[in-house]
Amino acid sequence: MSEGRMDIRLSSLLKEAHINLALKQNTKNKVLVELMEFVAKCGRIKDRRAISNAILKRERLGSTGIGGGVAIPHAKSDKIRTFILVFARHDQGIDFGALDGEKTYLFFVLVSPQDDVGGHLKILSEIARLVKDKFIVEKFKKTKDKKGILKIVSLYEK
Repeated sequence: MSEGRMDIRLSSLLKEAHINLALKQNTKNKVLVELMEFVAKCGRIKDRRAISNAILKRERLGSTGIGGGVAIPHAKSDKIRTFILVFARHDQGIDFGALDGEKTYLFFVLVSPQDDVGGHLKILSEIARLVKDKFIVEKFKKTKDKKGILKIVSLYEK
C-alpha cells in the first residue's frame, strides 16, 4: 500500500450521490438489502452478489450496529478496485441488533478492495471517531439535505 492511501478522507469518499436520507425498509435484513442495492448503484458494481455476500458474511460475525444510533456495515472484496462509502438514514430507526439494544438510525456502509486492509481500518476508525460524539450524531439525524451531511463530515473529520 502506498503512503498516500493512509491520507484517505471521508469527505473525499462520500459524495452527494452516495447519500440516502430515506431508507424505507423496517427490518435488519431488508435494510441490509436496501443498503447493498444502494452501494452497488453508487459504486457501479457489476458483481452485486459478491458484495452482498461479503457484507452479509461480516454481519453474521456480529452486528455492525455499534450503538448510539449508528451502524457501520462493511466488507472487503476482490471485486472492486476503489473504496465505496455510502451514508444512509432511517428516520424512525430500526432494530439492527446494536450493542446497546437501541434503534439504529444512521448507516455508514464501506466496501473496500480486498488487499487494502490498512485503508479499510483507517476509514472504519475515522467513522467511529466521528460518530462517538453524540452532538455530531444528532446533527446527522436532523440535517435536512445531502449537502448538510457532507458539510458535517468535512467539518468534523480530522
